[in-house]
Amino acid sequence: MTDTTDRAVLVAVDDEPGPRAHLRRELGRYERDYDVVIEESAEAATARLDALAEAGRSVAVVLADQWMPGLTGAELLTRCREHHPRAKRGLLVDFGAWGDPPTATAIRHAMAVGDIDYYVLKPWREHDELFHRTISEFFYEWSRQESRETREIVLVAPHDTPRGYELRNLLVRNGLPHVYAASDSAEGVELLRETGHADATVPVVILHDGRVLVDPTNTEMAAAYGVVTTLTEPRCYDVVIVGAGPGGLASAVYSAAEGLDALVVEGEAIGGQAGTSSRIRNYLGFSRGISGAELAQRAYQQAWVFGANFLLMHRVEDLRTEPDHHVLTVDDGTEIAGRTVVLATGVEYARLGVPEVEALVGAGVYYGSSVGEAQACAGSHAFVVGGGNSAGQAALYLAKHAARVSILVRSDSLAASMSVYLRDEIAAATNIDVHYRTEVVGGGGKGRLDHLVLRDVDSGAERTLAAGALFILIGARPRVDWLPDTICRDEAGYLRVGAELEPGTGPGQWPLDRAPFAYETSLPGVFAVGDVRSRSVKRVANAVGEGSVVIQQIGTYLSAP
Repeated sequence: MTDTTDRAVLVAVDDEPGPRAHLRRELGRYERDYDVVIEESAEAATARLDALAEAGRSVAVVLADQWMPGLTGAELLTRCREHHPRAKRGLLVDFGAWGDPPTATAIRHAMAVGDIDYYVLKPWREHDELFHRTISEFFYEWSRQESRETREIVLVAPHDTPRGYELRNLLVRNGLPHVYAASDSAEGVELLRETGHADATVPVVILHDGRVLVDPTNTEMAAAYGVVTTLTEPRCYDVVIVGAGPGGLASAVYSAAEGLDALVVEGEAIGGQAGTSSRIRNYLGFSRGISGAELAQRAYQQAWVFGANFLLMHRVEDLRTEPDHHVLTVDDGTEIAGRTVVLATGVEYARLGVPEVEALVGAGVYYGSSVGEAQACAGSHAFVVGGGNSAGQAALYLAKHAARVSILVRSDSLAASMSVYLRDEIAAATNIDVHYRTEVVGGGGKGRLDHLVLRDVDSGAERTLAAGALFILIGARPRVDWLPDTICRDEAGYLRVGAELEPGTGPGQWPLDRAPFAYETSLPGVFAVGDVRSRSVKRVANAVGEGSVVIQQIGTYLSAP
């Protein structure tokens, strides 16, 4: 092992000589870029991890054999989380033994309570590529969030400012590799000096090719990185998809795969609200879970390879109907024609409505869960308002950084709104607590949130607590204000489709003799999928399913005489 203190470390432990020799041989592949440490006992590994923490070393991956005397691998990895919360943790199990009842129980329990990221089958032959696939994925996931190596984009911005937060959130949600430095940090000061902007009080972005952007708009930021923000060849598309969340991306993939000329228009970030999720564990095919941003980027690339077109950083502001097509107007005045339209606009978080708190959005107060801001919560007490899956995922991710995380909910239980696997992980976390029947009624701070006022819903008693950050995930409302009245909505504003529509010629009624398609709105040729649809199941898998199925209906619509 080369003693290079600025390199990240991989620590592995197995008390059996044979498997340990296999580990040493296979892990040698990574020694060029990482310090690889292999220990012979749980006690030695624990001591090594403590020493690395004391020295301030960054640990990327920890692998531990499950069945060691004195301390099991799961117990060691649980302790590892205290000092190295961002390290990827793998439970080593013998090839062919993962299905044994004791081992299976240990794996499932450790996964359920968040003690490990996944189990790793021990290498049993030379060049064991199955083993290396898992290790490489661990390094990749760790590096996306933790590596401080040179990235394509460097953002230097004043700490705790709404605009700085907005740009960081934009970069994170769009999956753009970047590094952030506060303007008043040593690194930030030096970067500003080198670029000739030493006195800048606004965000400065440094691109990999040396270009410098001073306080760029979202559109300028995206265009500088090669994202399409203008239409170069206006035409009438077969389908225009509004929204690039899971439903919209699925529609893009399936429409392009079927040979339809498709355009996706997105006003913010690829992935929609799902893109803010730090980890989605119950999506089919991703047994270790996947972040919402990563899932969205994969879907975006998949749709792009099939030939789907994208127009990003533009909101659609109007929809009107011509005799044989629909016309959408975006925020810069551009008009887009489409033979059909898929509305996959999703929902946006409901506002908390506390003026003192709203004034600090971007400065300690955040709607949704921002990966970038979560890392700035180290050592603080973070609060999460909300009782759904998104709130649970946010709390668990924050717990890797913050000293303490408190979940605030108005109800007396999480059972009705949060999946069991998330409730189990929250219950097992030592630094997460849940305050039931509690609401935020006040707060404040000088330029940044430093305290919250909480009220007991039943007694009305209030208390003030120091707060490092507040993440708000409290329900949502559909993004439909820009749509014409001819599109029927339910009482909450969600779009009615298919069998929910009433025939007739009045506003919001179905005007044709034929029955509407299952996801067709009251405006023929305009469809709605995902969270924006009335009575939809608010899950990523549901949105993806509807986004794919609607393309079959659109194909039938377009082929009709």
